[in-house]
Amino acid sequence: MAVRPIIRFPSPLLTTSAEQISRFDGALRQLSDDLVDTMRAAPGIGITAPHIGILQRLTVIEVDPQMGPRSFVNPEIVWQSSETARHSEGSVSMPGVTEEVERPARVRVSFQTLDGETREEEAEGLMAVCLQHEIDQLNGIFWIRRLSRLKRERAVKRFDKFNRAEAFPGTQ
Repeated sequence: MAVRPIIRFPSPLLTTSAEQISRFDGALRQLSDDLVDTMRAAPGIGITAPHIGILQRLTVIEVDPQMGPRSFVNPEIVWQSSETARHSEGSVSMPGVTEEVERPARVRVSFQTLDGETREEEAEGLMAVCLQHEIDQLNGIFWIRRLSRLKRERAVKRFDKFNRAEAFPGTQ
């Protein structure tokens, strides 16, 4: 297991669709383990393979540390509620920036396990938000695309300011 470097916004890798996974082997398990370590180190509650520069449809989500991380291979939203909810979102690829995003309140997701078993499950609350956010990322939709143009521009400015402060501590 290893912490991998995270691709930062505005890398084009963050707006590129990831490819379907067809090999369910030790390399996939290792990638999943590395994603868990990288997500926890970031810190975050969700991460995709594209966040570390690997364009494969794998995401790891851990909304409850007591339940542990979950891996979703080739996830797809197959149903979403008409009811919506707003939740604060951000990205490990754009640290220091969060913004409220409105999404369907509930979703049903089809996915495969690390063993290749196909499953379907419904989610609501934070898990529904995370699944939608990470599946967007796998589809090449970076989270700020879900914001209005004005909010998106403000988020980018905040990220630029965060990057300057990180590069030159003590300045703003």
